[in-house]
Amino acid sequence: MSQSAIGTKMITQIGILVHDIEAVSEAYANFFGVEKPGWNWTDTPDKAQTEFQGEPSEARAKLAFFDMDSLQLELIEPDLHPSTWRNHLEEHGEGPHHIAFVVEGMKEKIAIMESKGMKLQQKGEYTGGRYAYFDSAPQLKVLIELLENDK
Repeated sequence: MSQSAIGTKMITQIGILVHDIEAVSEAYANFFGVEKPGWNWTDTPDKAQTEFQGEPSEARAKLAFFDMDSLQLELIEPDLHPSTWRNHLEEHGEGPHHIAFVVEGMKEKIAIMESKGMKLQQKGEYTGGRYAYFDSAPQLKVLIELLENDK
């Protein structure tokens, strides 16, 4: 049995794209019998430094998080700027977008993912860390997101 390419097998998060974060948050809250979380915009472009397909992007999204026992469910309502979220929503409709893993050493992990034929699709910063999405759908049938939190 070989070791995980990214150093972990623990799925931290499942991301789901939606058109209406309010309505879908309400549906999940009712389904799970929990309080509906508020949503927040991703950081502004000057902070987020988002790059989509190698180019700077103004893209932002509304995010709502459900902290479940073993992982986090993230609802994502993208704005209209070019992004992995917007493209995926337009091409595939609402539904699962990614599974996420927390890693250390983002630059090294990006190189490992790309060496496996999983091209970096989008990356950016968030308050307390950084993220990177990979086009892993041909191999894994879902996108992979890597999250690196500052210590």
